[in-house]
Formats: sequence, C-alpha cells, structure tokens
Amino acid sequence: MTRASLDKKPQEVATMFDDVAAKYDVTNDVLSLGQTRLWRKEVAKAVDARPAERVLDLAAGTATSSQPFARTGAYVVPCDFSLGMLREGKRRYAWMPFTAGDATRLPFADEVFDAVTISFGLRNVEDSEQALRELRRVTKPGGRIVVCEFSDPVFGPFRTVYQEYLMRALPPVARAVSSNPDAYVYLAESIRAWPNQRGLAARMKRCGWSRVAWRNLTGGVVALHRAVRE
Repeated sequence: MTRASLDKKPQEVATMFDDVAAKYDVTNDVLSLGQTRLWRKEVAKAVDARPAERVLDLAAGTATSSQPFARTGAYVVPCDFSLGMLREGKRRYAWMPFTAGDATRLPFADEVFDAVTISFGLRNVEDSEQALRELRRVTKPGGRIVVCEFSDPVFGPFRTVYQEYLMRALPPVARAVSSNPDAYVYLAESIRAWPNQRGLAARMKRCGWSRVAWRNLTGGVVALHRAVRE
C-alpha cells in the first residue's frame, strides 16, 4: 500500500491512486456522505457541455465524472496519470478515449478543447500553477474551465466540525471501506494544506485565466471555480 506525501511527487501520487482504483468511487460516496453525486451534477451544469464540443476531463480517474458530459453529445477525453484508474475506467466504459497524461505536460495540441475541467485533482498535482497554464494552453480562445476542489467552509462553527471530521473521523471510516486507508490520511492532509476560495481564484488569474468566479457547495466544503480563456 502507498501513501503520497505533501511533496506530491507524481510517481507516489499515481501509485497511491493505482492502489485505490477498484473501490475509489464507492469509497468517495461513503466518505462524503453521498455528496459526491451532488457535486458531480453541479460540475456538469457549470461545464455546460454541448453536442460536438470537445471536453477534457483531467484527473478523470475511472471516468465516472466524464459520463454527464458524454451524455450531452460532447466528445469527452478522460485523462489521468494513474494507469490503475485508467484500466478500471476502460473496463467500465470501453468506448471512451482514455488518455494517460501528466497535468503539467498534457499530451494535446494547443487550443483543441472547448471546455476543460478537473475535479478533486488539482490539489494532487506537484505544480498546480503549471497545470492551470497547461489547461489554458489546450483550451480554445473563448473556451472555459471549471475546477471543482475542496475548500474552506464559510460558517465558523461548521468549519471546526469539518476539520475535526477530516483528521479524526475520516481515517477510521477509510480503514473500514478502502483498499488503501493511508491514502485517505493524505487526502485529509492535502485538503488542509490547499488554498481557500479566494486563494485559488488568485492562482487561476496568475496563470492567465480571465473572468474568474467561484460558487460554494455544501457550505464551502467544495468550491466550483469558473473562468474563460480570452
């Protein structure tokens, strides 16, 4: 079993996700108390994929997150650097064009996607700003990005309860349902080290994205950041 460190070395993180691929979606549903399904619906609304558009779903894992885009008639490319996740996804959705790729060096030409999105993956990239620049590079002028990531609850008392859950309750629950519970200790640590809503917005602006805005979900446990390439 593998647990990545907060240095986020690509091989460590990829191996960690390889270990949890088979039970990843089920474990996430349990640990989020069912909220992951709501979050995916909100991401799909924000991306607003349309027939014949090209959509990049980065850090797609098993491509569960890609299905709402595909159902609109868009051409969706699920991309991830965990081969274990990609293999599990291909087993489930053999028709999808799964692509292995590092977020900091995407294997795509310039300006090919109408929309790019990454859910709960930017936090795991060794250089998140380089990933944001790469996502901008592969997006067409006028195209859009949606980033769904854990953030800071906006209500103080709830924030305290949430942080206690992350560090005290999440690891034992993960031990009961996950094939690699240590990976979820990393999950808790990486969430606490991640910038808040305003901090991520500033990071996106530094990387060239325009009209950056965000919306809180579940009281700020998760935030949807949206922007445009001009």
